[in-house]
Amino acid sequence: MKTSPITASGPAEPPSFGPLRELFESRIVVLDGAMGSMIQTYGLEEADFRGQRFRAHPLDLKGNNDLLCLTRPDLIEGIHSAYFAAGADMVETNTFNSTSISQSDYKTESLVPEINAAGARLARQAARNAEEAEPGRRCFVAGAIGPMNRTLSLSPDVNRPDYRAVTWDQVVAAYGEQARALVSGGVDTLLVETIFDTLNAKAALFAIEALFEELGRRIPVMISVTITDASGRTLSGQTVEAFHASISHVKPFSVGINCALGGRAMRPHVEELSRIASCYVTCYPNAGLPNSFGGYDETPADMAAVLRDFAESGWVNLVGGCCGSTPDHIAAIARAVRGLPPRRPSAPEPALRLSGLESFSVG
Repeated sequence: MKTSPITASGPAEPPSFGPLRELFESRIVVLDGAMGSMIQTYGLEEADFRGQRFRAHPLDLKGNNDLLCLTRPDLIEGIHSAYFAAGADMVETNTFNSTSISQSDYKTESLVPEINAAGARLARQAARNAEEAEPGRRCFVAGAIGPMNRTLSLSPDVNRPDYRAVTWDQVVAAYGEQARALVSGGVDTLLVETIFDTLNAKAALFAIEALFEELGRRIPVMISVTITDASGRTLSGQTVEAFHASISHVKPFSVGINCALGGRAMRPHVEELSRIASCYVTCYPNAGLPNSFGGYDETPADMAAVLRDFAESGWVNLVGGCCGSTPDHIAAIARAVRGLPPRRPSAPEPALRLSGLESFSVG
């Protein structure tokens, strides 16, 4: 395996880490808001998803938001641009479901490399436009890697708890294909996000490490987990501390919490992550839980107040929004954290840290 040169202070980081680390060291970074719920506001129909190219496709394509990178690139780039205009420093590519396993539901798995590369290019173009409009500004692109619609830890059949719809090798291959296309498209970082099954996440991280070894270079890797209920656990059962122990071996650029129950319910879990993480900490919650009409009730002021509280407590390095958040939410969040110092990564005491559903440390 190729390794970075060793210095007195540890492994030297590749040059690609420099600009992003400078930003994270200088202030609290602002991520964009939701992509999916923003797309819903346009009231798109089947024809928008098909375009001319997929008019004869055998399955309905409405709902395959990632395909819009090919059929409505104007709309996707426009959403990225709106978030940059609102004050985001970084936007995520519209590739949350762009693995062959997820895209197989639409019989579009052959398009995965193209969708991811296009998603990266659209976000990069929006970043360039924002930088040109404001000389001296730096804008970044995160390659969004979602949790996948099949899980390695849980059976889809309650009568067969041992059954899995996919294998480890299949999941690794799918994530590897996605990561390769995102890197080739020019993303600044890979963001493995909305993790509800740690084993899927570990497959993604394994695939990314294999890709870096093959390419002979690295880019920052960001990791974000989601808490599914008030118990403070992931869907596959882990606590936040156990999850952190499960993935810390890859030495991520950042680790955080997104989506989930809304910012207020995240508070104790963000505090816990801030206490134990030696890397940067991120938080981008939903605009509350969906209401009975499928909408989100937290206003920009609501979200901004919660995330300002986290920032004033010294817990976060990056904030933004997930489901239900809009450019207005991001603008309010950016104003709320402006001028507040970023969290300084902690230095936990050396220990043997193990994890199952719970964490276990041997000091």
